[in-house]
Amino acid sequence: MPSSSLNKMTVPLASDQSASTQGLLMPKLRYRFRVMFENLGVSTPTTELTKQVVSFARPNLTFEPITLPIYNSTLKLAGRHSWADVAVEIRDDASGNVSKLIGEQIQKQMDFLEMSSAASGIDYKFLTKLEMLDGGNGANEPVVLESWELYGCYIVSADYGPMNYGTNEAVSITMNISYDNANQGNQGGGGIGGVIGRTVNDVVTGIGTGP
Repeated sequence: MPSSSLNKMTVPLASDQSASTQGLLMPKLRYRFRVMFENLGVSTPTTELTKQVVSFARPNLTFEPITLPIYNSTLKLAGRHSWADVAVEIRDDASGNVSKLIGEQIQKQMDFLEMSSAASGIDYKFLTKLEMLDGGNGANEPVVLESWELYGCYIVSADYGPMNYGTNEAVSITMNISYDNANQGNQGGGGIGGVIGRTVNDVVTGIGTGP
């Protein structure tokens, strides 16, 4: 295929919306990322967890619906929001660094030996940061394409996984992490948590859009 035709491999737009030579935008790739934890457990540093992460789910946001039945129709409004728990899978290591850190965090939330719980949430909550990268490494510093900071995190569940004579897979620990709030940052700024002015808008009413 001639290289000159590559700029045709995208969705055609009106001439006033896009340059005629614009091709398809480069996608973000799922395997280019890193996850960092701050104030998780007691031991430092927590970089061992970052190096052993297998998978991590980006935040999932849901708005509870508010329905207003009126006359012949129903209006819908956005109610309170909620952040779904995120799942993270981490390879367990032979030296025990991963299971030690995770165990310390769980023990901070609840002392299972003494049956004593933490006095308040601030005593055990931690910060989780996801960064999506451009593939740089070594002499080429990676560029952060997108980042997520999850505030007020704690471990909801920890699955240490089964052992099996019939597989060659590495042992991993899967955690579900709950959090209070999230902030998104994109390359060049913007995203959830960015500054967006509150304006009065009449576009959704459909006024003036008829034939």
